[in-house]
Amino acid sequence: MSRPAKFSPEVIARAQTQLLEASSIQAFRAAQAILLPALLGLSREQTAQAIGLSSSRIGSLQAEARKLNGAPPDKKPHGGRRRELMPLDEEKAFLEIWAQKAQTAGMVIVPPLHQALEEKLGRKVGTSPVYRMLERHGWRKVAPDSIHPKADTQRQEDWKKNSRKWWPPFFPGRKPQGKRRV
Repeated sequence: MSRPAKFSPEVIARAQTQLLEASSIQAFRAAQAILLPALLGLSREQTAQAIGLSSSRIGSLQAEARKLNGAPPDKKPHGGRRRELMPLDEEKAFLEIWAQKAQTAGMVIVPPLHQALEEKLGRKVGTSPVYRMLERHGWRKVAPDSIHPKADTQRQEDWKKNSRKWWPPFFPGRKPQGKRRV
């Protein structure tokens, strides 16, 4: 069962005048969607059954009435970044400091950046939002080299040339196959 709807006196007065001046069934039902819960204390489901509309339609009619009265909307409109930590311009300003440090040091390490972000927000944040923020602003993770900087390529090539090409499998308890020397 849904919670009881709450309406301001202005919304109720407007619905009463709309009920008296309704020229269509839609306008009449919209007024009823406000007045039945407000004056008789009916739930959304009971109001829907009385008017002959669905429960979700009653909720949308009530929201439209609140919006027409100039009341602030209950929820944000759909779309956009609903769970953002900071707006994009604040994120950009926050990363500017780290961009200057990256130019002098050559890279940015995530743990200090993560800690600074938690201090700025005043609460704990996981590491994945930090990585997503860096990706959103065009930062990239520097991949490690495919070759170790201290690798000796000449020694590796020599080992490849002089190593055995085939290594027989080892099975415990099994004698090696091949020619036996007596």
